Amino acid sequence: MNFSNEIKNIPIVSIITEAAKESGIEVFLVGGVVRDLILKRDRSDLDFLVIGDSLKFAEKVANKIGIQKVTKFRNFGTAHFIYENYDIEFVGARKESYNRDSRKPIVEDGTFEDDIKRRDFTINAMAISLNDKNFGELIDIFNGYNDLHNKLIKTPLDPFQTFDDDPLRIMRAFRFAAQLEFQVDETIMKAAKEMKERLRIVSQERITDEFLKILSAPKPSIGFKLLYDSEVLQIIFPEIHNLAGVDQRQDYHHKDVFLHTLIVVDNISQVTENLWLRFAALVHDIAKPQTKKFVEGIGWTFHGHEELGARMMKNIFHRMKLPMNKLEYVEKLVRLHLRPIALAKEEVTDSAIRRLIVQAGDDLQDLITLCRADITSKNPQKVEKYLANYEAVMQKVLEVREKDRLRAFQSPVRGDEIMKICNLKPSKKVGVIKKAIEEAILDGVIENSYEAALEYLMKIKDDFLKENDS
Repeated sequence: MNFSNEIKNIPIVSIITEAAKESGIEVFLVGGVVRDLILKRDRSDLDFLVIGDSLKFAEKVANKIGIQKVTKFRNFGTAHFIYENYDIEFVGARKESYNRDSRKPIVEDGTFEDDIKRRDFTINAMAISLNDKNFGELIDIFNGYNDLHNKLIKTPLDPFQTFDDDPLRIMRAFRFAAQLEFQVDETIMKAAKEMKERLRIVSQERITDEFLKILSAPKPSIGFKLLYDSEVLQIIFPEIHNLAGVDQRQDYHHKDVFLHTLIVVDNISQVTENLWLRFAALVHDIAKPQTKKFVEGIGWTFHGHEELGARMMKNIFHRMKLPMNKLEYVEKLVRLHLRPIALAKEEVTDSAIRRLIVQAGDDLQDLITLCRADITSKNPQKVEKYLANYEAVMQKVLEVREKDRLRAFQSPVRGDEIMKICNLKPSKKVGVIKKAIEEAILDGVIENSYEAALEYLMKIKDDFLKENDS
């Protein structure tokens, strides 16, 4: 099989072929770029396998195209530079060995075959020749092309050895399955289950990175189902693993909380690439196992799971080394995810809608997106009914916003003015009075205007100041 026509479109290929001929060495396009070329997926990073001195060869190519800066990693025999929006990397053929207590390889010079067989999966172990004698020829020692055609993730060697050497490849197998919507070979599943404890030698940052790549996939449930079936989820995110087998009412949810969660994540992934909105979907019911209670005539209930779930987020973010600047956003969505459906009743008051607007703030639309994704009933009439309810809530939100201009809500009378009028120094009392004015606006007692707020302050201030004196 020959790909000469396809690779001629890559700007640097002809230059590398010329440099290889001049140097008397062999060079190959290798790895993920070959896989994506066959799948017709765009890719901006290119890996070139050099049978010889990769650092010296990289310098030669860089000189030919006028690249001044080449980054070199001598311990691994790799060199890197950017060219015409392509991320270019050259690596010398190598073989690797491992100590059992580390996933960092011991690297030695090797042959083309040594380098190809050290790669993680057959679909990533293909190469295309850039050499004169067989330019464009696909070299496929481990039948990666067939596995790609059959949508199958397999390892070139025994998966037990592959995962023993580098346990993170367990996560990578499931990540590729989710990204490409492929099946995973049975031998991989068996090895992953037996080798899952080996993941404990991998840094949390690397595990979390692969986990979030699964969550970023077009259909994340593929990866999460594999994580669950292999029992790896129990190691890396036990709170999600523990959702399995937890029964709930089937009105607009799937009966099993774990399976329901997977549907919610897939639903939301169809409409947003916002990773943290997807994460909120993954963890929105995370506290259901702890709050599960059977009520006669109703069935299983989970009172307070939204509040407890929000409180669980801080420890989870710390443990998984997730970015703390996303914590408040996820906490908010978990805490509020039941609120909109409770407001869908016809008789809901403006003040209840005001509170939702203020509590959700700029994230109100994301909250509604999460709520819509949370409908996982197989009954289309129920789905239609609940979606209509959310539309009704959003209509009420628009009406109240128009009335009250509540986008950036706070008391129109500011703290410094309260201190001046009430003859107070900076203190907790000033915040209490300000809060009372805000509550009056939220409850519809007064209008959201400076004049109404000032008049209300003059009316209530003596009561608060008396409390201060007593």
